[in-house]
Amino acid sequence: MECANLDECVENWESIAGEYKTLENANKEYLAKVEEVSDLQGQCMKQVSHQKYRLNFIAKSLKNFEKDERQDIVQRLWKDINHRRQQLSDIEQSLPKPNGSYLKIILGNVNVSILNKEDKFRYKDEYEKFKLVLSIIGFFLSLLNLVTKRRALELTFLFLLVWYYCTLTIRESILKVNGSKIKGWWRLHHFISTVASAVLLVWPNSETWYIFRPQFMLFNVLISVVQSFQFIYQQGVLYRLKALGERHNMDITIEGFHSWMWRGLSFLLPFLYLGYIFQLYNAYTLYKLCYHPHATWQVPVLSGCFFILFLGNAVTTSMVIPEKLKEVKIRRIIKTYTRKMSGNRLGADPKKSD
Repeated sequence: MECANLDECVENWESIAGEYKTLENANKEYLAKVEEVSDLQGQCMKQVSHQKYRLNFIAKSLKNFEKDERQDIVQRLWKDINHRRQQLSDIEQSLPKPNGSYLKIILGNVNVSILNKEDKFRYKDEYEKFKLVLSIIGFFLSLLNLVTKRRALELTFLFLLVWYYCTLTIRESILKVNGSKIKGWWRLHHFISTVASAVLLVWPNSETWYIFRPQFMLFNVLISVVQSFQFIYQQGVLYRLKALGERHNMDITIEGFHSWMWRGLSFLLPFLYLGYIFQLYNAYTLYKLCYHPHATWQVPVLSGCFFILFLGNAVTTSMVIPEKLKEVKIRRIIKTYTRKMSGNRLGADPKKSD
């Protein structure tokens, strides 16, 4: 809307000049609060480090009193120390953390800590949606590559894989800085997948590629279907467990089976292992292609990558199952014992009343 005359322009200018003074004062107050928050963060980090140092000192000293007569005091102190360590861990989640080596290489020393809880949840949800959307896109691109033989479409799909896994490793590193429990094999899995995708991208348009191509595209169709369904289901499970206070707020979905997934998710195990077996089959097919007269260096490298992915996925997932079965068995025994004791108490009540 334009001013009708010059006097109205002057009046509007004087009005926004007053508003700007209010904005300037608010900005000064904001900058002062930021400095204050920064100072408080530094103080908290120093005090957390001091608490950890003293706890370690006490814990180390307690080991010398394992045969002391006053074991009740020793056990109480160990319990208190473990509880305090958990409390310090919770406090650390609200404080900025230094970037890991990978993030320092990619982003430098930029602070990627997210201090607001809602922003953390939002970032985690965006991460989950990112994986889901890319799985769906990968599914359709794999199908198109199965029914057509266009080099441009192949390269588009392979470039998408490289970009997807590179982005995933960066996002997961940021999530870890902000308290996510993802670690070990599942992070390494994505780094290896990034390397495999890059090798696939530079694989020449040769006879060996076209021998392996249909199998690889079919593999991606299967993986996209399993992952899409798994991500949706796991996210629902995480929300339910968080509502019950049983899981950490920054837990994320992974390409395998985790202990917290046991509730109603065991039916996915056959599909997960089918994907793992397909990875082994890819490794075997590529191993045989190593003896092809037109085989290039990409063939043995990819064979090794697929075998490592199969081995890591299968072993890591399999290690969870016996542990969880044992927990379920113990839980059932406790439940049965509790019911039995409850029944005995109810049966004894009439005699007491007599």
